[in-house]
Amino acid sequence: MWLKTLCVPLFITFICLSTSCFGSYIEDPFHSDVRQTHVYSRPTTYNQQDNVNPINNNEVWSRIDRVTLKVINVDDFGAKANGIDDSQAFKEAWELACNSSQGAIVVVPKNKIYHLKPIDFFGPCNSPLIVKIHGTIKATVHHSDYKAHGRRRWLYFVNVQNLRVEGGGIINGNGRTWWQNSCKINIALPCKEAQLNLRVAGLRIRNAQQMHLSFNKCVNVKALNLSVIAPGNSPNTDGIHVSETHNIHIKNCVIKTGDDCISVVSGSQNVQATDITCGPGHGISIGSLGARNSAAYVSNVIVNRATISDTTNGVRIKTWQVSAVQVSNVIYENNRGTSASNVALKFNCSRRFPCQEIFLQNVAITSSQEDKEHTAEASCTNIILSYRGNVFPPC
Repeated sequence: MWLKTLCVPLFITFICLSTSCFGSYIEDPFHSDVRQTHVYSRPTTYNQQDNVNPINNNEVWSRIDRVTLKVINVDDFGAKANGIDDSQAFKEAWELACNSSQGAIVVVPKNKIYHLKPIDFFGPCNSPLIVKIHGTIKATVHHSDYKAHGRRRWLYFVNVQNLRVEGGGIINGNGRTWWQNSCKINIALPCKEAQLNLRVAGLRIRNAQQMHLSFNKCVNVKALNLSVIAPGNSPNTDGIHVSETHNIHIKNCVIKTGDDCISVVSGSQNVQATDITCGPGHGISIGSLGARNSAAYVSNVIVNRATISDTTNGVRIKTWQVSAVQVSNVIYENNRGTSASNVALKFNCSRRFPCQEIFLQNVAITSSQEDKEHTAEASCTNIILSYRGNVFPPC
């Protein structure tokens, strides 16, 4: 999906580069949580004797389980949270953490609002990292800040393994100034194109310029307990976008945006979405796939216990009809809710390569205006599917 007229930045992007992209799912390397919640006023360290060490016996942490874990506060690098740009402080804090050989936690203090220009957070790093966002991070509102070097992103994590982002804070993309320049809002405007072992948890993400959270070429990802919110009329503001990513579990998230709650596109395998509250928006989608006759595939997707409210469609698969696209082994189970249109289930698959092994169990999505003139229906084209339990509306 493209946002128009401006080179609009992606919001939070994780580019995970690895020599092994097809490994099996492994246990979360950050299984034990960090049990501290206070704000740090100066650099410090964790020690096992303090009873706040997040390290467990997991293999990923075994090489640092007998050393201290460095805590790095962005304020100690000059971040002021006074409405002026704090990007340099965040860069320097990241560089110190990334270069630490003992493991590090980057802390963004609570009750403060930090303004950031686009930043690249590069790896590889020397040890596992945790970024604890307790306060608020806001994107610059100056469009010129994104023009340097042809930037199309805001917070950009690349080639970082064993990263955990959490803390209960807010990440605000200040997207309104971008939405008003979209050709989806103003049709008179021309249209243009707009990590291994990764955990993102406990964040409130607001008003992205475009996609809120994007995972590209990542392996072994957990996205947990996230709140992703933008107005229902904000264009192209997908909640969570998954591309060329393997073994990702999206769980217990509330997503209310102007586009797909979750979008899964080509090259993605072993995707689980569990306990998702979705809507408004376009629903939970696989695709769009196969534009311009390109080859694409998605396989092994499970959508379980989703609650869908007044979305354009409840769940959908979107492929171009003459494309070389293969979608297979997709399970929708225990999903409930309403669709803003009569088409509650939409499976639009390629004529050349029909969708295969699509399974629905205990799915009930009705029209939000259910009456004699508005009855939920399913649109099913070139699909091989099976049912179990109650499924409404049926193909």
